[in-house]
Amino acid sequence: MAPQSAFRVGLLVSFSVFLTVVLGFGLPALLNGAMRLLGLPETSVTECIVLLYAVFVLYVALPRIPRGLVQVPGRAVLVTGCDSGFGHALAKHLHQLGFTVFAGCLLKDKGGEGAEELEGLHSDRMKVVQLDVCCDKGVNKAVEFIKENLEDSQRGLWAVVNNAGVSTFGEVEFTSLETYKQVSDVNLFGTIRVTKAVLPLIRRAKGRVVNLASMYGRMGNALRSPYCVSKYGVEAFSDCLRYEMKTWGVKVSVIEPGNFIVATGILTRDIVATTANKLWNEAPSEVKEDYGKTHFEQHMALMRSYCNSGEKDMAPVLDDITDAIVSKRPYTRYNPMEPHWWIRMQVMTHLPGAISDFLYF
Repeated sequence: MAPQSAFRVGLLVSFSVFLTVVLGFGLPALLNGAMRLLGLPETSVTECIVLLYAVFVLYVALPRIPRGLVQVPGRAVLVTGCDSGFGHALAKHLHQLGFTVFAGCLLKDKGGEGAEELEGLHSDRMKVVQLDVCCDKGVNKAVEFIKENLEDSQRGLWAVVNNAGVSTFGEVEFTSLETYKQVSDVNLFGTIRVTKAVLPLIRRAKGRVVNLASMYGRMGNALRSPYCVSKYGVEAFSDCLRYEMKTWGVKVSVIEPGNFIVATGILTRDIVATTANKLWNEAPSEVKEDYGKTHFEQHMALMRSYCNSGEKDMAPVLDDITDAIVSKRPYTRYNPMEPHWWIRMQVMTHLPGAISDFLYF
């Protein structure tokens, strides 16, 4: 889990202590009562509960254990989706650390502001490249550019960060099959396409593959099925690749950001309005009749309110991606998200569906 502010650490520690006390006194009594009903010897679980939650508190509150760092000078990294958001900020961050950065920008050839800002650094270590992750030809051309501009092509490419992504929303019956395909083509197949293209270079360097998934790659949510489907796929692809790359010395990590809508601007009120109009206008007449305009507008109001939520600072995500690149022993998964989202993810992935459904839906 990403390092938290002192305030949030305090809240989590307080919650953990409270839960430890409640479970420490209440759960043993319940379990011992159940044991008596079954005619079995009573057992005390207080110590085990306290120990487990002490570990939880330490996991949340303490900084990462140092795991060694790789040497940065001379190493190169490819980052996709550098026009804006995480990718743009990450390209500048890694450049400041001393990496040679190949910043893939979709709008480079169209004079995009993000690409122009990166080119404006006028640095030999910041190489902006045109990159559409949905285009085989474009990806192959970008890889050729990388090969030609590596200081030592035999040394390979140290890392690829598959960051390029899009988001959308809508209930299943309002969402077209074409939308599902478009979102997955960027988020999932774009990740696969770029990874396969650079993997020989990554293997040569015994480097890193870092894939941006999401908390919605671990748990579903209403109105978000196209996005969830694509990010679940990224998680599965990353796991399979990690198993295969172990013998090559390549580390594969997944970053699972929480809600960073405000920080990235990936979802705005204008986008919500445009998407809402498209969803309603293109929905089958029977769907519109069954659901009704009131139901639809209530959900769109929920999405508009969502635009003003989430973390305002990208630093937790950038720090986790950086750790996955520079640590000698990177984690398999990183969870830069607010505490309540982290707790929700644990509940939804570890408890029976009946319980998580009752709590959140």
